[in-house]
Amino acid sequence: MTRTMRFVPHRILRACSLPYRNLSSSVKLSVSSPSRRNSSMTTSNFIVSPSATLHGHVRAPGDKSISHRAIMLGALADGVTRIGGFLEGEDCLATLQAFRAMGVAIEGPQDGSVIIQGVGLHGLQAPHEPLYMGNSGTSMRLLAGLLAGQTFASVLTGDASLNRRPMRRVTEPLSRMGAHIVTTPAGAAPLQIQGNPALQGIDYTLPVASAQVKSCLLLAGLYAQGRTCVTEPASTRDHTERMLISFGYSLEQRERRVCLHGGGRLQAYALEIPADISSAAFFMVGASIAPKADIVLENVGVNPTRTGVITILRQMGADITLLNQRQAGGEPVADIRVRSAPLHGIRIPAELVPLAIDEFPALFIAAACAGGETVLTGAEELRVKESDRIQVMADGLQTLGIAARPTPDGMLISGGAPTGGVIASQGDHRIAMAFAMAALRAQGIIRIQDCANVNTSFPGFVELARGAGLTIDAVST
Repeated sequence: MTRTMRFVPHRILRACSLPYRNLSSSVKLSVSSPSRRNSSMTTSNFIVSPSATLHGHVRAPGDKSISHRAIMLGALADGVTRIGGFLEGEDCLATLQAFRAMGVAIEGPQDGSVIIQGVGLHGLQAPHEPLYMGNSGTSMRLLAGLLAGQTFASVLTGDASLNRRPMRRVTEPLSRMGAHIVTTPAGAAPLQIQGNPALQGIDYTLPVASAQVKSCLLLAGLYAQGRTCVTEPASTRDHTERMLISFGYSLEQRERRVCLHGGGRLQAYALEIPADISSAAFFMVGASIAPKADIVLENVGVNPTRTGVITILRQMGADITLLNQRQAGGEPVADIRVRSAPLHGIRIPAELVPLAIDEFPALFIAAACAGGETVLTGAEELRVKESDRIQVMADGLQTLGIAARPTPDGMLISGGAPTGGVIASQGDHRIAMAFAMAALRAQGIIRIQDCANVNTSFPGFVELARGAGLTIDAVST
């Protein structure tokens, strides 16, 4: 009988169970972040020894992007929304707690199950203190749009990393809709939002492809008078559009353009969230570079706006097969079988960059173990993620003896044989997990610093990776 390895949720009581204290009758508008500590602020390092291979059946945690949106739309829907497969990572728990703080009754999460008593589009209540988003850029940017159309004031803040990330990309188009949002002088959080229920729909063309900005404006459009349209320069993930339709909201879609009219209603329903392809990507790369590897990643979301990582790996020579393809909750799903294969360097096509933007840390490891040179351009967005992923990955690859040259919008990597070394992940969850997989080809031990934020997207990563064959330990300091 085949044994499936599944992730074990990391429980964070502060983020998902404890209610906000009622400090005052209205939210305090302050540019200082609340003094909080959560588990992601505890120092943790990974120690990964050279490992033999990966094997077996693996079930990655639920999709982070879909989990965020399920909580948001479920809270705004009429009726009871039941969610299965919810990602119990810190980012999604921050979104869940924000809606609890605005008066939404939410049961769970318990083993991925969440039950939301929706309050309707106009049923949210003013929070009594700033809404803390931790390290989650998705939470902050999408909530900025949703809160812009409320009747109350609110503040969005996060950890030190999130409070450095650029927010003008959402606050500027929102201001065209009539939103009143104050940022820091650098255009970053905390965001002080004075809700305006008289938002006006706009027709906006994104200067840079971004699903977060698109989703932010669509959520604001739910509260706006008239029609809100967003046009993208390149396709990005369309989870918001798919989920709005599943919740019964009417959209107009044509190529890379989506429109909606404000004033509609969302109707609750039951949905099952597939495994996150961004989390599965680490195992896809690991199995591709490890000798004699053969794994099956179960129930993975294969939305065509997210499968750039599969296309890129296949172009590099990876042996990837989609099995049991089906639909679940409006999203395409499949089991993904990956077997070891000799990889070769490629010039990554520009049109695939936005379809794999979160998977490039893992893809850089694939390039480091491939024959020849891999060239990435047009990915300047990587410089404003949880870290500067271009520079931090280049520094780490160089530490492992790989020739990696960062450029303003990408990287040139000449494949080789990674050595061991000490990697500074800069608190970036995807960088930490990517370098863990490098041990499958490394000649020495890899020590990865500052890995606690792995819990934001992949709780139970160490246990799941160890069960699949990676020789990895987490050490708290």
